[in-house]
Amino acid sequence: MLPLLATIPPPPGTGGFELGPLDVRLYGVLIALGAYLGLRLTVARYQRLGGDADVAEKAALVALAGGFVGARIGYVIPRLDHFLANPQEILAIWQGGLTLFGGLFGGSLAGLLYARARSMDVAGFAHAIAPALPLAQAIGRWGNYFNQELYGRPTDLPWALEVEPAHRRPGFEQFETFHPTFLYESIWNALLVLVLLRIDRTGRVRRGGLLFVYLIGYGIGRAWIEALRIDTAERYLGWSRNNWIALLVVIGGAIGLWWWQRRPVTATPDTATGPTDHAADAGDPDHTGHAEHAEHAEHADARQRPGDDTGPASSRPHDPTRSRPGSSELGAAGSGDTDAADDDPR
Repeated sequence: MLPLLATIPPPPGTGGFELGPLDVRLYGVLIALGAYLGLRLTVARYQRLGGDADVAEKAALVALAGGFVGARIGYVIPRLDHFLANPQEILAIWQGGLTLFGGLFGGSLAGLLYARARSMDVAGFAHAIAPALPLAQAIGRWGNYFNQELYGRPTDLPWALEVEPAHRRPGFEQFETFHPTFLYESIWNALLVLVLLRIDRTGRVRRGGLLFVYLIGYGIGRAWIEALRIDTAERYLGWSRNNWIALLVVIGGAIGLWWWQRRPVTATPDTATGPTDHAADAGDPDHTGHAEHAEHAEHADARQRPGDDTGPASSRPHDPTRSRPGSSELGAAGSGDTDAADDDPR
């Protein structure tokens, strides 16, 4: 085995501090900080897409609340016998116990219902929140460090994590250092934020599709990181429950992205976002056909108008300031103001 060159030391103190009568846990502080920064990013991005910042903030808060409820329920259900015997611990989230996949489901459901109830641009909200999710996770995962939980298999790598004896998993008491899976996931999520923002700038993904890209990226990272963890005793064909869920998330995200990118293009803000969609609209023969029909109709009307002493439309002098009928519709389909913010380099 390689000699131990360096390690990540265990957190100082007890993972918290006292503030008057309050026992403040750093786990909760970091979760709250990540959630706050993710919320601010969501609001800013939705506003740049032309949405109402106040409505977006309320929707993000509702999604956040639903996410916390879903994350806790996802943790409690597999341990239902323990929590039925100790019901006072169900709400003790400062001790840890929030599942990411439960949070994604609860937050998505709450956010979607609220967005529809307020007639929001649902696709725009999904597009805005996509990079905010891994941002919140990248920060919140450090809460696991202060709780000394969710670490991986024993290792002597230079960046191995020291875990105090009281926090070592049963059967691993003789080992001192482990894979810092919280750090792996934090770094992965931080990189995923940058990847999502970069993809967004290219304009190749329709509004709303960025959320599917997030699901694919996060699922891949969670799958290989989950394979290192030792806190799940139940295995199915060698994989933990979260491994299988991560695989389903990747497959679901890939199918969803494929379907979303191939949906019929419309001029509504929910679907028309990037240069690809605009080009498709501008080249739609239905659009150009309507414009030409409108122009011919106006010429015919000009020739038949009683008392018109200017003569047929074809004999009138050209007016350079006159807009061609239908041109504004074509312009809206090609580069409408509601979607101009998609090209903003965020």
